[in-house]
Amino acid sequence: ITLMRLDDALREGRSIYATILATAVNNDGRRKVGYAAPSVDGPLAGIEEALAVAGVEPRAIGYVEAHGTGTPFGDSIEVHALTQAFRRQTDEVGFCVLGANKPNLGHTDAASGVISLIKAACSLRAGELAPLANFRTPHPLLELESSPFRVNTKLTPWPRDGEPRHALVNCLA
Repeated sequence: ITLMRLDDALREGRSIYATILATAVNNDGRRKVGYAAPSVDGPLAGIEEALAVAGVEPRAIGYVEAHGTGTPFGDSIEVHALTQAFRRQTDEVGFCVLGANKPNLGHTDAASGVISLIKAACSLRAGELAPLANFRTPHPLLELESSPFRVNTKLTPWPRDGEPRHALVNCLA
């Protein structure tokens, strides 16, 4: 996979797996106890900005590739930020698949963002959503049962239903 401008890819006749509509970066470090201390506010602001710049409503997002810290505290902060961002426009439950690379690949450190981007692009192209390895039941702190999210336990088709498919990649640093 090569990351390039859409106009260049079209001109060169390249296969296009996905188009990036927006990016956003945020850190609420100076509003917290410490720069790296986790909170919902920073990720929430970044997610909301990306959705606004992309012009995509949360209900149109079929897949979120999350950072997935692998810890109940870190994962609950990420899921709560995503849930709050989505809740600004919809109260629907379980319509969006939540995935993460860490259970499938282990800790990928600085490469986690690009790996997540590649995974989301491949999912968009294939029209399928991968399962989360070794997933059995969600940690109660995630509160998935009342969130917009669900987790796949098997490879699942991702149909277009007449609309473009949209994925959101969320990386925490």
